Amino acid sequence: MPRVTYKKAGVDIDAADRFIGLIKPLVRKTRRPEVLGGIGGFSGLFRPRLAGMRKPVLVSSTDGVGTKLLIADMVKKYDTVGVDLVAMSVDDVVVLGAEPLFFLDYIAVGRVVPSMLADIVRGVVRGCREARCALVGGETAELPGLYDPGKWDLAGFCVGLVDEPKIIDGRECRRGDAVIGLASSGLHSNGYSLARKVFSAKEIKKGLWPELLRPTRIYCSAILDVLKTVPIKSMAHITGGGFYDNIPRVIPRGFGVRVEKGSWPIPPIFGKIQRAGQVEEREMFRTLNMGIGMALVVAVKDVDRTIAAFARLGFRGWNIGEVVPGRHEVTLL
Repeated sequence: MPRVTYKKAGVDIDAADRFIGLIKPLVRKTRRPEVLGGIGGFSGLFRPRLAGMRKPVLVSSTDGVGTKLLIADMVKKYDTVGVDLVAMSVDDVVVLGAEPLFFLDYIAVGRVVPSMLADIVRGVVRGCREARCALVGGETAELPGLYDPGKWDLAGFCVGLVDEPKIIDGRECRRGDAVIGLASSGLHSNGYSLARKVFSAKEIKKGLWPELLRPTRIYCSAILDVLKTVPIKSMAHITGGGFYDNIPRVIPRGFGVRVEKGSWPIPPIFGKIQRAGQVEEREMFRTLNMGIGMALVVAVKDVDRTIAAFARLGFRGWNIGEVVPGRHEVTLL
């Protein structure tokens, strides 16, 4: 009987080591002063700076990229989904007013292909640099039998920090407050099962894939900068569940939100999806971000300066609605 090795069983440790060698110089680009050591150990070390905080609170989030990965597989382009991975967690952390500190990724594959995985991590590094957080480690798991060769998945984990008195939880929202929508860069990382249902693989490969693989916009750094001068009362990251599920999460009971359709330009990709699948309007707004990646609640007097502050940082924004007393829901007008 021939000798059995781990490699013959489907796990190539040498390939994994080559991958680590490829990404070490990339990861160093995300380093912050609080990071101790480098990658390659069993854990990442981070010494937080707590000076000036009365009651430091850690904020954590985890997420994935979903079936957008299948679009990346179709065209063999892997350098943007890492940005999506970071965006989904760091922008969930910042809605509470927290600064993302560090990030870790988990990549599960049927077979390690160092060049492909390095492309993914390039995206993760790009996302971490945009979010100003450190990539302190991760795990690459080669799982033959659980994943077929060529199959893979991503997960990301972010830890942030906020002073408890500065937590943004919506409790300051009042009747008449304005809702500002910040422009998305496209679908972001939600609704791809719907997109793949209404578009054929041929249509995607022929010309739709650049739009569908456009990386998710990362808002956290801009939000943290704007918070230095503008009081934001509440924030909703418009991800899975769209307008209807995400905005009510950050509005107190006894209030709802009215959103005025037509108050912002909806990117063409959403119209293409709606027409191709004959999708009802409510389904569109419950599944997709419809061109708004982040919704903010501010006092009416702060609307113009909030929009102007984000514009100076390269983010388009619009006054898209208002907080109203009544049922705890979103109404589109």
